[in-house]
Amino acid sequence: MTHQSPSANQCPNNTETQHRTHISEFQLISLSEDPDKQPLLFGLFLSMYLVTVLGNLLIILAVSSDPHLHTPMYFFLSNLSLADIGFISTTVPKVLVNIQTHSRAISYVGCLTQMSLFLIFGSMDALLLTVMAYDRYVAICHPLHYLVIMNPQLCGLLVLVSFFISLFDSQLHNLIILQFTNFKGVEISNFFCDPSQLLNLACPDTFFNNILKYFLGAIYGISPISGILFSYYKIISSILRIPSSGGRYKVFYTCGSHLAVVCLFYGTGFGAYLGSAVSHSPRKVVVASVMYTEVTPMLNPFIYSLRNRDIKSALRRLHSRTV
Repeated sequence: MTHQSPSANQCPNNTETQHRTHISEFQLISLSEDPDKQPLLFGLFLSMYLVTVLGNLLIILAVSSDPHLHTPMYFFLSNLSLADIGFISTTVPKVLVNIQTHSRAISYVGCLTQMSLFLIFGSMDALLLTVMAYDRYVAICHPLHYLVIMNPQLCGLLVLVSFFISLFDSQLHNLIILQFTNFKGVEISNFFCDPSQLLNLACPDTFFNNILKYFLGAIYGISPISGILFSYYKIISSILRIPSSGGRYKVFYTCGSHLAVVCLFYGTGFGAYLGSAVSHSPRKVVVASVMYTEVTPMLNPFIYSLRNRDIKSALRRLHSRTV
């Protein structure tokens, strides 16, 4: 049985805790209370989901089927596409089910499962973008040793390490949440089980909880972006030493797609989490979260395919073979 605390902003006192059983479900925020908008929202989210899955599958298929793309950069890109499919699949199917059933409920176990998968694929995205920045650094700053440094064994190891770090992050959050048997309420101010929202609801609301939340955010949020910034600092330093402007543009062009994806991913990500910390409007948090969790994975295939001649050529060859 689910019990909600008397106040949505306070933890239960000792007497309430003694008579309180373990929470069995949470209530997610509704995307819209207007019944007339439900079919529109269903169609919008379903369209974004299908475009994201098909677009990223095309990237994976193009890379795997074309020998010209069997390089470290495209190996990491195909893994990023796989992570994007998993990332959006953790949230959208539940949204579609809730719209169809007119329900906002998600079970306690379902919430932890969704949070775990969200963290695994979200962390994989961040770490793979860092690995791709390192790959570009080696290609531009050490071109003669590129194939020796970025050998298949190292590439496979980097992806494997990224996965295990993401898995550790996910299980660490799970262990932390499992320590709490009481919550301020069952209302999650988002359309999915956002880890930061769950930590905000956990009781007791101690200084240690806040420190832990910001520490984990720093480790798994700031560390990857620091690696990306350092790689691009070295890349820009190397580019500035190239005498011709045409040569500088050609070298920097190879990083354009990656830079666009990094800005989109971290821009929307920081916007979502800073918005949830600063804004008291759940609707603004939801809009920022939609940009981060749905729009970003959808745009990644377009960014890489529209700006990348190799991908476009591989897709044309794939299409001609299919036809």
